[in-house]
Amino acid sequence: MIIPVFNEASVVAGVVEEVLQTFPHVVCVDDGSSDHSVSEILKTDAHLVRHPTNLGQGAALQTGLAYALRRPGAQFFVTFDSDGQHRVEDARAMVDVARDGDGDADVVLGSRFLNHARDIPALKRLVLRTVMALSVAGRRLRLTDAHNGLRVFTRAPAQDIRITMNGMAHASEIVSYLARRRWKVVEVPVSIRYTDYSRSKGQSLINGVNILFDLSIRQRGA
Repeated sequence: MIIPVFNEASVVAGVVEEVLQTFPHVVCVDDGSSDHSVSEILKTDAHLVRHPTNLGQGAALQTGLAYALRRPGAQFFVTFDSDGQHRVEDARAMVDVARDGDGDADVVLGSRFLNHARDIPALKRLVLRTVMALSVAGRRLRLTDAHNGLRVFTRAPAQDIRITMNGMAHASEIVSYLARRRWKVVEVPVSIRYTDYSRSKGQSLINGVNILFDLSIRQRGA
């Protein structure tokens, strides 16, 4: 389990402790937090990797994947947000899909639109729908939710992927990468816990559009 962390001192220890009840191998990547996130993580049994400065969630995920890939025997790599939005039972169900021996899933992505779209705040729903409508790669993969932080990678795609966009545009970069490769991508329904805390951290519509703009500029320059 890979958990990127930036200034989540008030919730991160509780999130990690909940995760550890099901997933015994957890690495938290502190992305240059200026609060007490590090000391809160150190109260848990999670591994801790630190960025000296804030590099962005994409960089934190890439660091976490690189660290986890060095662990002997690691086969499934789950990305999980540190703000308490994700449910451990959803992550466990997604790993079960990836573990299924018929090889139908190399990458499992969580989607909040497959079951519980009514629970999504109206502005958040608009942001996500707009970003999805503008995502050529997302449409190619027939995704319903391209910006959900809950993902499961099997070892081969985890080794292959290189996240270069450090900010929130990394989510679009991951989808673009998957659309170019031959990995089998599956979406499964998940629920998001929209607390007052997590709502205060949401993105505006213009930020969602800017994510796709940043990605298109990077692709043109590649």
